[in-house]
Amino acid sequence: MEETAVNNTAAPSELKYQIQLNELEASLLDLKVKVDELTKENGQLKRENNQLKRMPLFVAVVVDILENGEIYLRQQGNNQEYLTNAPEEIRALLKPGAKVAVNNALSIVKVIGNIYDSRVRVMELEESPAICYDQIGGLADQIKEVREAVEYPLTKPEIFRRIGVEPPKGILLYGAPGTGKTLIAKAVAHEAKATFIRMSGSELVHKFIGEGAGLVRELFQLARERAPAIVFIDEIDAVGSMRTNDGTSGSAEVQRTLMQLLAEMDGFDNRGDVRIMAATNRADMLDPALLRPGRFDRLIEIPLPDKDSRLQILKIHSRKMHIGSVDLEKIATITENSTGAELEAVCREAGMMAVRREADDVGMNDFMDAVRKVKNETVADNRMYT
Repeated sequence: MEETAVNNTAAPSELKYQIQLNELEASLLDLKVKVDELTKENGQLKRENNQLKRMPLFVAVVVDILENGEIYLRQQGNNQEYLTNAPEEIRALLKPGAKVAVNNALSIVKVIGNIYDSRVRVMELEESPAICYDQIGGLADQIKEVREAVEYPLTKPEIFRRIGVEPPKGILLYGAPGTGKTLIAKAVAHEAKATFIRMSGSELVHKFIGEGAGLVRELFQLARERAPAIVFIDEIDAVGSMRTNDGTSGSAEVQRTLMQLLAEMDGFDNRGDVRIMAATNRADMLDPALLRPGRFDRLIEIPLPDKDSRLQILKIHSRKMHIGSVDLEKIATITENSTGAELEAVCREAGMMAVRREADDVGMNDFMDAVRKVKNETVADNRMYT
């Protein structure tokens, strides 16, 4: 009996110690987690502290590399010039014009490379548009010429080498507004396996002297580095109009930008594997120096669509619509002198009219009403600008 009493007394005591042990182990785990968090925080603070204590680096440009191995630098901002040395592994990467980082002792720490204006960097197309050639109606001959001049030299260069012919350096698309010039450029950007850089001519016109010319220079430098590349300039008449001597500083700055563009397109320096595309509604305003062969070798007119082309465009823009008994050929007949953009608007307005009456599909009356609406709006727009 005494033995049983002793065992019964010992059992609750062991249970109590086991519970205390479990609590201590749980506390130990919590403390380990806190130690890990504090260690990480301490490491982050040490790195930030070292960053704050580190001496700043200055940017300089390599002017020349001398025969004795010394590097002739010009510091940006204050234009101070000095000679310095560089380690062998860095010297092999240096060339005149390269940007480098130097410390307070004016020793080269690393090579930075070219730094482009943010306005130039955003011109590079990162994601190609979802436009294919089969989504462009009625411009088969024009698309063929564009592909021969812009796409094939980049995707099939071996054919040009075999024939021994130099491909066209640039093409100009011109025609009435809404005929599909920019649409063709989007299709080229989608199909061509090359860097696509797009911009508007008005983006090259700036207030300060030399800023537009510098932007053009950096734009083509970026294109040469990203070659093979295609440069597309929309509304080129904003910067490429005929040069006149009206005596204003604004006109002089535009002309300086144009002259830099002319030099980059076909100047003393080799442009490399860079193709030029441009579009305008006013080809008659462009400077003759811009239109000569060697800069724009092909001038491609994008005309108003004929009846067959209008029918093709209507089918393209209505292929996703639920259409009832609609005679698209009749719509193509009554929309004479309409542009591709107007035909797209006709399909959109016809769909909106069906939505307005909560119909199941788009009918012929919707298309007829849409034609009257779009053509009346177009006539009103033309009257407003004449």
